[in-house]
Amino acid sequence: MLGIYRPGSAILCGRTSSCPRHFSTRASSTALHFYQNRQLELYASKDAQRLTLRQLVFFGRSITEERLIKSANYVRTELPVRIAHRLRDMQTLPYVVVNQEGVASVYEAYWSAFDKFRRYPEIKTLEDNEVFCKFVRGLLDEHKTVIPNLSLGLSLSSPYLEPDRLDSFMHRMLVSRISRRVLAEHHIALSRYFSARQSGQRIPEDRVGVIHLRLPVKDNIEKCARFLRKRLCDADQDQIDGASAEAPWPEVIIEGHLDIKFSYIPAHLEYIVFELLKNSLRATRLKHTSLRQLPPIRATVVAGENEVTIRISDQGGGLLTPEIKNPMDQFSFSHLRNPARMDSRRLVALRSISSSQTGMVATVEEQVKRWEREADSEDPQQEAGVSPHPKIGIGLPMSNIFATYFGGSLELVSLDGYGTDAYLRLPRLGTNLEGIELW
Repeated sequence: MLGIYRPGSAILCGRTSSCPRHFSTRASSTALHFYQNRQLELYASKDAQRLTLRQLVFFGRSITEERLIKSANYVRTELPVRIAHRLRDMQTLPYVVVNQEGVASVYEAYWSAFDKFRRYPEIKTLEDNEVFCKFVRGLLDEHKTVIPNLSLGLSLSSPYLEPDRLDSFMHRMLVSRISRRVLAEHHIALSRYFSARQSGQRIPEDRVGVIHLRLPVKDNIEKCARFLRKRLCDADQDQIDGASAEAPWPEVIIEGHLDIKFSYIPAHLEYIVFELLKNSLRATRLKHTSLRQLPPIRATVVAGENEVTIRISDQGGGLLTPEIKNPMDQFSFSHLRNPARMDSRRLVALRSISSSQTGMVATVEEQVKRWEREADSEDPQQEAGVSPHPKIGIGLPMSNIFATYFGGSLELVSLDGYGTDAYLRLPRLGTNLEGIELW
């Protein structure tokens, strides 16, 4: 059974009284569903109905009871299709990979969600939708360990997979995960706004579900920079010696088209900018240990006809090292391209996150809350290594996936010995389809 359980244990154990009940149930269910399950094949044979940002806005702008119930049933029928494709993708992995720590638990979580969605009855009323939203929220919370478990399992599997295959698999898994969460969170937000409007409350005119219709880019950058410069010194674990240890964090200078606003998902843009600035701030401080005033980081915003470009430039010394030959290898999950994937401290941190109740969703909000909890804790070292920050190797890969989800891009240019330029390009028209791959 592709190694999810040790050979023979599931078969010999069966349903005998000597076996733990939970084990026999899991083993039996796995034996039934792992190969050629008819329901899985039925859903995996369907194509996902990819959407654009503009379609999500158009449908949700004037939400009615009828549209809300239609949205609920779309989520109810679409998510099991997308999950089914990822289950089939995992079933094609080699035995040694599926058997790795973390991968098996992701498979089981996906199967459970697939089975629950396909059995969920049609939503017909607003009361049905309220229950459905609670059901979906519960599953979203249950899947908070997916990212660290996948990252852990595929890092341990790196010696057994070609880099291209490993990175392609992880890209499909994570983009698909983002797509499902966007659909789920969008519907929950639409339901919340509809309920608020029905009760006479005012709702933001510039919001449609999870989408901000006039997202101010400058404000987004300022927000991330302000928080990082204030909190990073408390959360950073880097040991810095020299004059820069007492120096203020670098100033972030924002220039270019400062008035640009466009329709986008705020959480996605915020996460990317937050991670890029965080890397630049740390790199600059580590590079200039003798300076009491660190060189600034520049964020340049350019509004083109079809896209918005943000360039973040630092003087942090660049990205190239004896281990990293290409800046874009920072996005790779293969140890052959990025040796840090097999770093023991990183693996320990991933295990801690995957076993914690909070897990990891890949948002700025969760990092902020983690840092605030640690700052208020009497023993801030008790959760050392658990915070979801770049040291576990998630920040840049997830930023790249967020950027490409609606057809944008993220490019890193290393000026070896001087600094790094990160070019983030995002479509501003909202007409690009979700970048999900079925296989």
